[in-house]
Amino acid sequence: MASPRALAAFGQRAKRSSGDKEVPTSRPSSARPLTLAQQFLALQAAALTRSGTGRLDRERLEWEFSLRPSPLGREYRLRLIYHRDQPPSVVVVDPDLVQLANGRRLPHVYQQSPPRLCLFLPGNREWLPTMTLTTTFVPWAMQWLYFFEDWLATDDWQGGGVHPEEANDKPIPKAHPRNRWWRR
Repeated sequence: MASPRALAAFGQRAKRSSGDKEVPTSRPSSARPLTLAQQFLALQAAALTRSGTGRLDRERLEWEFSLRPSPLGREYRLRLIYHRDQPPSVVVVDPDLVQLANGRRLPHVYQQSPPRLCLFLPGNREWLPTMTLTTTFVPWAMQWLYFFEDWLATDDWQGGGVHPEEANDKPIPKAHPRNRWWRR
């Protein structure tokens, strides 16, 4: 399994290899957003997620897959949920992170149960609908899990980022009305 550092580099490449063909990882900012079907096909083809399963309809994409953040780490089952016109989210299905935390409040999550991982700050253009989930949310989730396992041992979150509770206690928006990508 690749290290978080390797995954970070992987996510920033212009193209990546997917078996015998190259698949674009993102599109220029002037490009149209990727459709749910395009995202679904990318999840089926990507090395880290191809063993997963999913559902797709006109309004929603769901993909369940397993990741191991390091060779010595646990295996986690994740569910990636992407509603049309809303930012994607990743939920840890198994194991129970609250139980693993042994009474401690989970760090760097939007909600405690089920744990919805804080992988990007909405509104900062860290993720746009022109970007593939396989080169953004999947490696970001793997990196989050890596830092979570470190936090379990040290009680010190080393993953950085702006924690949701630090964002002036404002609720995280479900959609971005000022972002032209979220308009129909």
